[in-house]
Order: sequence, then C-alpha cells, then structure tokens
Amino acid sequence: MMNLMQLLRQHCAALLILSLTSLALLGCKSLGTNDTVDYKTTGAVRGPNLSYPPDLITAQADRRYIVQDGSATMSEYNAAVKKSVQTRKSVMTGIPGMRIARDGERRWLVVEKPAPELYPQIKDFWQENGFLLVIDSPSTGIMETDWAENRAKVSQDFIRKALGSALDSIYDTGERDRYKTRLEVSGANQTEIFITQRGAIEKCVSDNSGACNYTIWESRPNDPELEAAFLARLMERLGMTQEMAKAQVAAPLGPKTPKAKLVQEGVNAAHIEIAAGFDRAWRDTGLALDRSNFTVEDRNRANGVYYVRYVNPKDLGDTKGFFSNLFSSKDDSSLKAKKYLVLVKSTGDNSSSIYVQDADGKPENTAAGLQLLTLLTEQMAR
Repeated sequence: MMNLMQLLRQHCAALLILSLTSLALLGCKSLGTNDTVDYKTTGAVRGPNLSYPPDLITAQADRRYIVQDGSATMSEYNAAVKKSVQTRKSVMTGIPGMRIARDGERRWLVVEKPAPELYPQIKDFWQENGFLLVIDSPSTGIMETDWAENRAKVSQDFIRKALGSALDSIYDTGERDRYKTRLEVSGANQTEIFITQRGAIEKCVSDNSGACNYTIWESRPNDPELEAAFLARLMERLGMTQEMAKAQVAAPLGPKTPKAKLVQEGVNAAHIEIAAGFDRAWRDTGLALDRSNFTVEDRNRANGVYYVRYVNPKDLGDTKGFFSNLFSSKDDSSLKAKKYLVLVKSTGDNSSSIYVQDADGKPENTAAGLQLLTLLTEQMAR
C-alpha cells in the first residue's frame, strides 16, 4: 500500500512540474512581442460577424462572441487570408511615390496607383490583421471592419506573464474598436486612402446601493494613434520597409487650427463655413463623416455630394444607449432610416460651405438637420 501511495505522489509531482513548465513556456512566448496593436487573437476570427447589438448594449456574458446578422463569413475570411498569403510576394515589390500626407492632426496615405488595383490588397490587409469586414463596397471604395478587441492592451502583470495564453479568454480590456477605410481618386493613377477609428468602452450601470446591475457599451474618443499605426502597417503591406513607414507616420503634425464654424440663418436653418478650398473641404467633410455615426452610401465628388444615412431603424430600440446622447429631441422617430445629402460647395479659392439636405435634395431646415450640422462642425474642428 505504501509503495502505491509513493508512486501516486511521484506521479502527481511529475504532472505538477510538467504543468508549471508548460505555463512558464507559454509565459515566455507572451513576452516575445511589444506590439501596441493586436486584434488577431480576438473573437474577430472565431466566427461570422462578431458584432455587438447596434446600440452596443449587451447582456452580462462573454460579449466578444455574440453573433449578429451581417455580410461577413468565416469562409470568406479564411479564403481571403489564403489568397493573400499566396499573392503576398507579388505585391511586396513596393509602390513608387507612396507617402503620408497630413493636415493638422489628420493623416492619410497617398499612393501612385489606381484605386481598383489597391482595393483588394487593402481588403486582404484588414483580414490578415484579424478583422472581418461588415462593409465591403468596391464600387464606392469603402470598407468597414467589425468590432474587435485590441489584446495588446491587456495588462501584462506577473500572473498574466506566467500563464500567457493559457487563461487568455478570461482577460478583457473592456474596449472595442472598428475601422473604416475610404479610397478617394485624387488624380490620374493617384489614390488617397483614409483610415478612421471608432471606439467603444464598457461601463457599469449601478443601482442606488452601488452594485453593478448590468453593463453598457458607450462611445469613446477617437484615437489618432491607432489610425497612424494601421497606416504604417498598410504602407508595409504595400511594400515600404517598416523603418521608413514608421518614420513617415511619426513625422511631426501641424498646428491644430480649427477652420469650421456653424452659421445659423434661422431657427433651424444653418450651414457650415470652412476656411479652405473645395479639395480640402471635401476631404475634411469625408473624415468628419467617417469619424461620426454616419454611413456613407455613395458620393459624387464632381457635384460635391455625400449620400449618407445617419440612423438605422435597429439603432433605436427599447434602449437607445449608444445613440441617445447624440440627439437632444425627445421625439426622434422622424430620424429613423432617414437618408441625407451632405453638400460641399466652393465659395472661393480658400472658402467653402457645407449644407445638409433631405433625400430629395431640399434643405433640411429641421432640428435634425441642425443637430447633424452641429455634430459635423465639432468633428471638423478637432
């Protein structure tokens, strides 16, 4: 009997040592990178379209793996990654004339190549970085990722370093990001690429005793550094060395000089005046739309028109949450599924005006139109 007990003890000790050794190795593996962006290990690659409810409010549970309806599928993701690996050598030859352009705190990429040739490479780029696309529109040059968690923000304390990925699923940053990419044709064989980020943060809703009843997702401020990080990665994907890409993105930004102001012409009638020519006003308007809750469905640069949708019917449910702070009106039912035209007009070499119109091209002289212009002005002044 004693020999059997000793044998069991020795066996358990061996298992314990083996387990600790495995955990230590996992911990060492987790120390091998100092990257500040890592979405590949999140739920974005574990199922089809892992988005949150439209108002970013979820029940108490593991919120990373909630499946909603959408266009992205895991088979599409796997096929795209396989294709991009096969063709990566052919696209890594570099593109002459690729550079970072900047205006104040805004950065974007200028590439000497037609937009139709760049679009599939950029789509592969996002999928290689662990994202599913919920908007994929080659005809408009717009793509948008699903919500995903930046696992590089997980705290690397002693226990986390020791356990590594063994208990990875129980760590959560409480933050999510999604990215929109827009391609603009700016000249013959020249394309401007804009990347904008939107963030959400999970907050606790407490009762009178201070106990957390449930959590909600709320928007958090835009992070230009995340946008810059992905611009640098995209430059690498298109053939620039990592050192050159990081150097271009890290170049000092210009002074912060707000140029947009809201001009009211009546109770609800208003427009935005911006101290910039048409090209700059068009670009700033597009960035403001991308960083807001607008969905750009189409655009016509020749006529200076963005065709946008601001509120989807599913965005206004029993609990408004994420969107409720954007509108002061108690009755916003008229905003449901409404489409708008955002019109950019040149008024001089260094001046332009921006108007909001309804779907028929008539002035949107309503409280909703004024609120939309106010939101755009705030974004353009940042």
